[in-house]
Amino acid sequence: MKRILLITITSLFSVFTVFGQEILSLEDFRQAAISANKEIQISKERVKIAGDLKKAAFTQFLPRISANASYQWNQKNISLLAEDAFLPVGSIAADGSLTFTQDQLNNSWTTVNGTAVPLDSDGNPFDPSTNPEKLQIKNYAYLPKESMEYDINNVMIGTISLVQPIFMGMKVKELYNISKANENIAKSTDENKLQQLIIKVDEAYWRVVSIYNKKELANKYCELLEKLMYNVNEMYKAGVATKVDVLNVRVEYNEATMQKINAENGYSLCKMALFQLCGMDLNSNIEPADKDINNILIKEDKVIDIDQAINSRSEIKILNQTKKIADYNVGIAKSRFMPNIFANVNYVVSNPNAYNGFNKSFNGMFNAGVTVNIPILHWGDEIHTLNAAKRARNIMDLRVEQTKDLIKLQINQSKFKLEEASKKYNQSIENQETAQENLKFAQDAFDEGLVSVSDLMKAQTAWIKANSERIDSSINYRMCNLYLKKAQGKEIYHSAK
Repeated sequence: MKRILLITITSLFSVFTVFGQEILSLEDFRQAAISANKEIQISKERVKIAGDLKKAAFTQFLPRISANASYQWNQKNISLLAEDAFLPVGSIAADGSLTFTQDQLNNSWTTVNGTAVPLDSDGNPFDPSTNPEKLQIKNYAYLPKESMEYDINNVMIGTISLVQPIFMGMKVKELYNISKANENIAKSTDENKLQQLIIKVDEAYWRVVSIYNKKELANKYCELLEKLMYNVNEMYKAGVATKVDVLNVRVEYNEATMQKINAENGYSLCKMALFQLCGMDLNSNIEPADKDINNILIKEDKVIDIDQAINSRSEIKILNQTKKIADYNVGIAKSRFMPNIFANVNYVVSNPNAYNGFNKSFNGMFNAGVTVNIPILHWGDEIHTLNAAKRARNIMDLRVEQTKDLIKLQINQSKFKLEEASKKYNQSIENQETAQENLKFAQDAFDEGLVSVSDLMKAQTAWIKANSERIDSSINYRMCNLYLKKAQGKEIYHSAK
């Protein structure tokens, strides 16, 4: 029952305190670093910006509705006449034209071939349709200049317009595709920054674990030398050891003490570096949960197909999206050769208005139409722009291939380093076990007086070296496994989407 209760409490609280020390796991440090890192926060804001711009690009497919209002004061009014006008008074013929009869003219008349023909002032007959200026009109209508003058001193106009793109040469679609690609780039960049931060946190965390174990190893070594120094002093007093043995042990003990101090200082500095990365107080009393390196299980990451690994890399994802943008830019360049068609509907209201005579009041009307713009000649501007867009796309093709080659090299190097780290790790375990056994035999033999002080010190030196190498190889093996996972494009840390 107690065991079940303990497991339950442990599962509920990942952070706990023991004797004033707060114990945090690697996952706790990762979470703290993500929360505190400003670059991650900036990156997430950029993802949101890209999403907003994609939504804004989509609105280009929709109609635009706008309202405008204007007021204009004019110094002068409009007058359709420059001066007073006199309009001749005639009759309307059957065809609707203006004609004049003899009683409406002052001209004298004569008969030519049986037809009445007017005479000019010189008494010569003329054709009125050819020389209307010779007609001497009897009556005129008076049209004053002021009657054709319109007051436009104060003009107010308002419009409500709706414009719907119908065909814009596919440029609107390509711009929307570019916005989607930019959003994908922002997401991949954000994920890449997150994975890089996790690697930094892991490196700092395991460095702290490594230095902690070396600090503990230095303490054990000092204890061994302290015990040996006491025994050698006793042997020297008994006359079975020399002064040189005493001095050699003391020198080794002093060096071990210095190494112990260096390890303790290094441990404090490494913890500060980890705390700084995670946004914590540098003087926090926090300890890593994975202190015992011998109990850390390392699960080697599965190696996947290299082509699959390349396509999983965020760098390739970003370059592929950038390549798509280059393709879309080619489409935009091609759209400049195509016509642009859009429809518009407007309602226009004005004061004064001329819809029913000239009237100083508000009145309006609807109008609708379709506009077509067809490019004809721009002196090769479109051709040069299209060629430039195609060359930019070719550059992206080359850059993608270049990056793939570099990633292949990185993956192969990571595989080689992991294999090498695995061999060193396995060898270090064997060396540690051998050194431990050798130290036990040497200690027993020394206690029996069968080996000298220098022989025991050599066994102790070999023991601390083997343990130190075990610590280094264990950390190196873990990190090489992590680097291979990163090189293969796998998610090191699964963030909440």
